Amino acid sequence: MKGRVHPKLHYFGLIVLFLAMSVILFTLYNRTFIDLSVSKVAQKKINSKCTPAVSTAPHVTKLGCSFYPLFPKETAEVDLLRDLVAWPETPPVPSNFSLNKTSDPAHSSFTILPQKGAGSWHVGDELEVLIQICDFHGEPKKSGGDVILARLHNPALSAGVAGQVLDHRNGSYSAVFALPWEGSAQVEVTLVHPSEAVTVLQKLTREQPDRIYFKSLFRSGSVTETTTCNVCLETTQQNLCNYTNVYTGDRWFCYKPKKLDCDARTTHYKGGFNQNLKPLEEKLFQSNVNMKVSIPAVGPANITVLPKLKEENRTAKTRRSGYYYQGAWRALDGTTVQQFNNSAAISQCLKGKVVHMFGDSTIRQWFEYFVKSVPDLKEFNLKNSKQNGPFMALDYARNTLVTFRCHGPPIRFSSILVTQLRYIANELDGLKGGTDTVVVIGIWSHFSTFPIEVYIKRLLSIRKSVMRLLARAPTTQVVIRTANPKSLTLYEALTNSDWYSIQRDKVLREIFKGVKVRLLDAWEMTLAHHLPHNLHPEPPIIKNMIDVLLSYICF
Repeated sequence: MKGRVHPKLHYFGLIVLFLAMSVILFTLYNRTFIDLSVSKVAQKKINSKCTPAVSTAPHVTKLGCSFYPLFPKETAEVDLLRDLVAWPETPPVPSNFSLNKTSDPAHSSFTILPQKGAGSWHVGDELEVLIQICDFHGEPKKSGGDVILARLHNPALSAGVAGQVLDHRNGSYSAVFALPWEGSAQVEVTLVHPSEAVTVLQKLTREQPDRIYFKSLFRSGSVTETTTCNVCLETTQQNLCNYTNVYTGDRWFCYKPKKLDCDARTTHYKGGFNQNLKPLEEKLFQSNVNMKVSIPAVGPANITVLPKLKEENRTAKTRRSGYYYQGAWRALDGTTVQQFNNSAAISQCLKGKVVHMFGDSTIRQWFEYFVKSVPDLKEFNLKNSKQNGPFMALDYARNTLVTFRCHGPPIRFSSILVTQLRYIANELDGLKGGTDTVVVIGIWSHFSTFPIEVYIKRLLSIRKSVMRLLARAPTTQVVIRTANPKSLTLYEALTNSDWYSIQRDKVLREIFKGVKVRLLDAWEMTLAHHLPHNLHPEPPIIKNMIDVLLSYICF
């Protein structure tokens, strides 16, 4: 009949209308809200040969961000890792707290416990020390959470080994030492931070994760603008440029310039540091008072270690990676550490090798060591910043190539082109690998001010890429450098404290447990040495680290 629509046509018309409205709503939704999770398409691209460092089309969004992983299946592992680094409960620090009731190294003490059984110590035994923390009135503390480091050493033998500290959570601690050498052994115990300082550091991470902030320059023709950038920015009315790595999910944002587009971003650099401590809180971070100060002994601070008893089979409870003897590092994991004392020995080891180094300035320090120690390893002048890189050195006659590239944001270096900001995971996906390829990774220091989840997420991304590299090229050698203790000022304590490094060191070891990589224990190699702690360890320590690295590569 004229004017009537056939029922089937009416039915299909409704379906078409429904689909059209769905497409429109979906498009509008995605223009308003950016889904920051990595799509299935992006996840597939992870395995592709081409992996750009960041999204090639940065989006504008008004969304905030969280520190949780983007991949739901990682949630359980993150929870376990957070439990691993959970610190003992520390005392509250009210606005009017009394400094006299906080931990004082001068009134604290340690005591060497008697050896069980024979009454004397032998090589292969363990030494146990009891530490009691007291306040400035000399009253014993009743809670744990202090940051304590310990080592055993013999200056005459240039020997040293790191101790393992156990918190009993009642103001007392134990330090356990392996006894790997014969002769005198002196105990040294250091209070890094009182437990009350840890309370403040925890609060800073919780309330001011952006206390170190970054900047980016945007340029288009003669127009330039600078905005603040970070892993997470405060939610404001100002739009954000989203530079999240679409392949790994590592997040990075900048406030959108008023005039320019997000894709006009040209450089990245550290902006500065916001210190929001109360004057009384600052007193918890005083050098020579309560920060990195030695704790005295009650009774003798040293013992005599006798030769090993061959008839006894003792099982050590403490596990150390190695120790120093006559200034040289001796590994306890079965590795024979060779001495590479001249350029010829280093050159011979590196012959035919391609060594790719990725990370922060503590890895750049290794690149610089190679270039300085091996005259035939010539650095190419790539006209890059001496701080940022990337760098490349070549020994053409021996077919040796050594490179360095800094890790992606957050990186606290001076101005660096965003085209040079690469994520380690992306770079590893671009490597062929093989028997003559060595990969060195060191990434920890620049993540100190952020919640631990940010570091966990980065390492999980790197682990995936390492496992993909080893799957396609199983003979590739991968060496990962751990964190190390450092000297502390107030600024260093608030941004790069050993307390932060201890947590990141634990996370790194756990994440790469069971993966076919070699860990180079920079923590113990720095702690056990007689030289002062330094973010960039002193040359004798670096020389020992390089000896370990080359021993991994060549033996």
